[in-house]
Amino acid sequence: VGVQDFVLLDSHTSENAFLNNLRKRYQENLIYTYIGTLLVSVNPYKELDIYTVTQMQLYRGINFFELPPHLYAIADNAYRVMCSEYNNHFILISGESGAGKTEASKKILQYYAVTCPTTEQLQIVRDRLLLSNPVLEAFGNAKTLRNDNSSRFGKYMDIQFDFKGAPVGGHILSYLIEKSRVVHQNHGERNFHIFYQLLEGGDKELLSWLGLERNPQKYTYLIQGRCAKVFSINDKNDWKIVRKAFSIIDFTEKDIEHLFGIVASVLHLGNIQFEEDSNGHAIIRDGTQIKWISKLLGAHLSILQEALTHRKIEARSEEVLSPLNVDLAFYARDAVAKAIYGRTFTWLVNKINGSLANKDSTRKTVIGLLDIYGFEVLDTNSFEQFCINYCNEKLQQLLIEMTLKAEQEEYELEGIEWEPIPYFNNKIICDLVEQKHKGIISILDEECLRPGEATDLSFLEKLEEKVGDHAHFVTYAFTLCILSQRKLFPSLTHDRVLGREQICFVPQKINQPVHCLMLTHPVKVRWLWPQVALSPTVKKSLMPQAVRVATQFKNSLTSLIEILMSKEPSYVRCIKPNENKEPGKFDDYLIRHQVKYLGLMEHLRVRRAGFAYRRKYELFLQRYKSLCPATWPHWHGPAAEGVERLIKHIGYKPEEYKLGRTKIFIRFPKTLFATED
Repeated sequence: VGVQDFVLLDSHTSENAFLNNLRKRYQENLIYTYIGTLLVSVNPYKELDIYTVTQMQLYRGINFFELPPHLYAIADNAYRVMCSEYNNHFILISGESGAGKTEASKKILQYYAVTCPTTEQLQIVRDRLLLSNPVLEAFGNAKTLRNDNSSRFGKYMDIQFDFKGAPVGGHILSYLIEKSRVVHQNHGERNFHIFYQLLEGGDKELLSWLGLERNPQKYTYLIQGRCAKVFSINDKNDWKIVRKAFSIIDFTEKDIEHLFGIVASVLHLGNIQFEEDSNGHAIIRDGTQIKWISKLLGAHLSILQEALTHRKIEARSEEVLSPLNVDLAFYARDAVAKAIYGRTFTWLVNKINGSLANKDSTRKTVIGLLDIYGFEVLDTNSFEQFCINYCNEKLQQLLIEMTLKAEQEEYELEGIEWEPIPYFNNKIICDLVEQKHKGIISILDEECLRPGEATDLSFLEKLEEKVGDHAHFVTYAFTLCILSQRKLFPSLTHDRVLGREQICFVPQKINQPVHCLMLTHPVKVRWLWPQVALSPTVKKSLMPQAVRVATQFKNSLTSLIEILMSKEPSYVRCIKPNENKEPGKFDDYLIRHQVKYLGLMEHLRVRRAGFAYRRKYELFLQRYKSLCPATWPHWHGPAAEGVERLIKHIGYKPEEYKLGRTKIFIRFPKTLFATED
């Protein structure tokens, strides 16, 4: 149905032809299509009978293009090359929330679990690798508007193999857990799964010891989205899986007790209420919740109360406690809850890594799985989404660079002349965000730390001043002038500035907290970055946290890119076919949007540069030798000479092909199709 490799499309520069091919295949439940060695995967939103053990064995050890496109072919190819060449690989799985990234990474793990050599001892490692997933999903995934099991963190997992190709260990790196979700969820969304699993699945004795009730409606941090119960999620069953996973991953009962004590303390924190005393200061009249937190965290009661109702300030070189008002006390409470959960997640990842660590000092090879958050535009977007979208820009840059490099190297190895390829290089977008002293993150750092009043408006003005003349950046300076005269805090809404490749900051005249609106290549995608409307003094004390987060994330991303650059790449690009998770529905507008920002047309353009198809002489001859009397049934000379004899007999014209050192390169898909016919 259609072509199973987009490289073989006649109209390879046509977006319509690309979509038509994708649609034809999707309607026949063919959810996988290649662009060369990149796999495009469209979420079917239903179970397909293509992940059985029989299917796994079918793809095991088979040449990449011998069978129809499949996730298992990507996994097997990376594994076979790693074993034969003893080098390291990574598989980058990307796409927006609900496109099927997490499921794809689980399928790859399962493939290795079934098809790799094993022993009884290795089975323990294998089980721990597999069961790390439900634990991380419980603490790091949540129901969003677009996906009932959305990863709210980035995950890179190295699977370590010994010289026999058996999995012997692993290591996980996590990126930017969405801590803001702990204290706030949009309508129709939930907090992290673990809270609901604990209340639904925990036994009476455990809940009693934690001071919890089974009803999630009792907890402020669980009711904002108004959907504690979700039809597609079985919290009770998931709780059992997580508890089983803890025992296999080697958590002690003491570890588990402490872990759930912390989870419960977050729920108790959310239920703390503040009142105003006669001086306008925040006080806690009902101490029930804070007593539970004191018990569960082992913290002194008075210290906890002090932490939630006061802040430390410097006065005459001394630290003194300054009381908070009620609004700031609530903000402090939420900040504590986010910090506790973020640190707990880091501890959890480290604990899992301890159980996966291989103590043997002999050399290992690795295959890394990168399941990274998707490039998204929601109605209201958080600071985390800014970081997520920036991350996707960097990974797009990496993909194009590595694909170009691989293509160029192959041409040079084969003695074929390289033809320069026109494509959009998004380095200019990445530089605009990350460049030292000049990029948006550096400007944010400066603005947060400078003396005097720093507000969202002053940040926007600084951006206009520093990067206002950048070819890919725009603000509306006249609006800023009006706003500064009226002293309004604007809110930003979507501005459909189409036909541009720019990052766009657009203020709107609405008397609400400031948001920053961004628009970026390859499609006109917007990121909203809301700031909390606080007094300038309080903002000044809190905003450096944003500096640390943005800069730390940039540094983490740089380290990740270095890790990936040292390995051989494979790519899986996941596409969400519709917003309603409806099987069989193919939303052209939504998919066209994803094709653009995933850079699929750019990737196809690079892969199609010059030659649509290339194959080793031996494989080409094996496939087509029956078309020429001289090569059928057996050719007794070098394969290259046999191919040359074969294509002359068929009638290939000189402009249709080139002969490399080990491969034949065919320029046009129609030449190959004619040969197939």
